Amino acid sequence: MTISMYQASVPPMIKALTNLRTVLEKAAGHAEAKRINPSVLINARLYPDMYPLSRQVQIATDTAKGGASRLAGKEVPKYEDNEATFLELVARLTKTIVLLESFKSEDIDGSEDRTITLPMHDKTLTFKGLPYLLEYVLPNVYFHVTTAYAILRHNGVEIGKKDFLGELA
Repeated sequence: MTISMYQASVPPMIKALTNLRTVLEKAAGHAEAKRINPSVLINARLYPDMYPLSRQVQIATDTAKGGASRLAGKEVPKYEDNEATFLELVARLTKTIVLLESFKSEDIDGSEDRTITLPMHDKTLTFKGLPYLLEYVLPNVYFHVTTAYAILRHNGVEIGKKDFLGELA
């Protein structure tokens, strides 16, 4: 059995972002029920030198939309990175999920050897498609989704492994 580039990229990212959206919705409900100002959770960090929850969501979505777009040879959509509420973060996740759902297997399959350039702060990284997906995109999506989950769990939101994994097939 083989797995295609599309199967290895788009569906897992959709699932991770969908599960994160559900976790954020639970966090919003938790804040309301416990009468916690939502900005406390949105700006929470695991450690002072780490990004807050809002930025974790932004990076997870940026990595997912950028990964799929670059693998498909398409321009990466730009987002403003100005979300300050749970509603706005959920909307960002939804927008990214809709974008990912617009990709078809023929857009991404065969991109294993496509040259991918990724501008960074002071340099440009160059990858082939398969290592870009397996060594950069997926680990980064999962890192930031996991960190967002951990921030909320650390702050008392009643979520568990089932929320992180979502429905299993």
